[in-house]
Amino acid sequence: MSVRSAGDHGPRPEDHVIVLFGATGDLARRKLLPGLYHLARAGLMPAGYRVIGSAPAAGAPDAEGFRAHARRAVAEFGRSKPEGPAWEEFERALSFGTADPGDTGPLAAAVQEAERALGGSPRRLFHLAVPPAAFPAVVGELGASGLADGGRLIVEKPFGTDLPTARALDETIHAVFDESRVFRIDHFLGKESVDNILALRFANGLFEPVWNRNHISHVQIDVPEKLTIEGRAGFFEGTGTFRDMIVTHLFQILGFVAMEPPATLTARALRAEKDKVFQSMRPLDPAHVVRGQYEGYRAEPGVAPDSDTETFAALRVEIDNWRWAGVPFYLRSGKALAEGRHVVTLGFREPALRMFPRDVPDTANELVIDFDDPGRITARFLAKEPGPEMRLGAAAMVFAYSDCFTTAHALEGYERLILDAMLGDQSLFTSADGVERLWEASAPLLENPPPAEPYARGSWGPDRVHRLIAPYRWCLPEGGDGRDG
Repeated sequence: MSVRSAGDHGPRPEDHVIVLFGATGDLARRKLLPGLYHLARAGLMPAGYRVIGSAPAAGAPDAEGFRAHARRAVAEFGRSKPEGPAWEEFERALSFGTADPGDTGPLAAAVQEAERALGGSPRRLFHLAVPPAAFPAVVGELGASGLADGGRLIVEKPFGTDLPTARALDETIHAVFDESRVFRIDHFLGKESVDNILALRFANGLFEPVWNRNHISHVQIDVPEKLTIEGRAGFFEGTGTFRDMIVTHLFQILGFVAMEPPATLTARALRAEKDKVFQSMRPLDPAHVVRGQYEGYRAEPGVAPDSDTETFAALRVEIDNWRWAGVPFYLRSGKALAEGRHVVTLGFREPALRMFPRDVPDTANELVIDFDDPGRITARFLAKEPGPEMRLGAAAMVFAYSDCFTTAHALEGYERLILDAMLGDQSLFTSADGVERLWEASAPLLENPPPAEPYARGSWGPDRVHRLIAPYRWCLPEGGDGRDG
């Protein structure tokens, strides 16, 4: 698995016909169409490719309308402007084919026309950027029409809402696509800095020997968001932060932080080790979970006046294996919080014998991995302050991607993962077994959730989160005691 940029293309995918279901929706507009164009500009798309948008016939654009839609999307959200020869070439590769239940004829015709234009035997890649309720119908139509034959499938979260629904979804998908052709996408795992967690651990003898319960006291995975639900009550009321963020994103990051060294950096080896972490997770204890709801949430349009949906979740996770037994993992995410960050913090144990005064900063002995793009890694430690007395002060060593590498052509999460799907590399995609195990471990919380506690917008969540993590402190906010203000 390698970091790819325009200067280091790596393997190039075979010729492809890419079908975007939900091509006129928000995800395609904000991420998928701009991402595909950036891959094309970076020289990472196949030598021959076609992108076919698809949606139900009612209100759908024709091919020219879809090209105009794509131009607007790239102009608004892309890193490169839709202009010049690069855009003209990309635009020529775009077409559209409607698909309705029982009538996939227009889409099938568009796929056949694209394959004739490319020649040979291009691969097919289907991206389901549609609501979860539409998954069974779309997958069923792909199977019934024969379009799925030999193709690969990208599935967007949520991968179910509990164990029964996850199993039902997997059965629906596996009736048409075997597991080797299924790519459950989590854009967090496409970040360059998530790869760097693996590089930091396994490429450096400085860190791997101490990456265990003998040296690490606790681990934090903290992904606060400043945004509110922003009018998405229809989605959020039936989901909540635990299902939306913890199960899909933070548990996956936990898997990379806690996994054993894989024998090789292949998809099979990486996913096997990550799934072993999930198998070692204790069932979640509702007593070690804090659910919160920001003040004013119930006044959002579409939210029930007595809603108990959590907009905030913090929890303690235990992993029962030789490396991590007794080391708590604290996970936190929520809406309308003080900052938007993506941070993993490893707290190291204090030396066995203290020979220095105890009035020292409590922010030392930490390794902080900021996996927001472009990312940085900070080692916090204690050093002697200048002067005649032995006084200790907080110090830090910082590695920042932006200071050390050229990141102009680095790939965003979706771009990296779409490229990997074209290459057939499942390293950064979640498996059916892993997803089902996470829902199984979550069952006690889903069956008996503690009530959602109110918290002020712009805070760090309900005050009880500080009791949850005691005797430790939350790394965020930096430089403080983890409390608001």
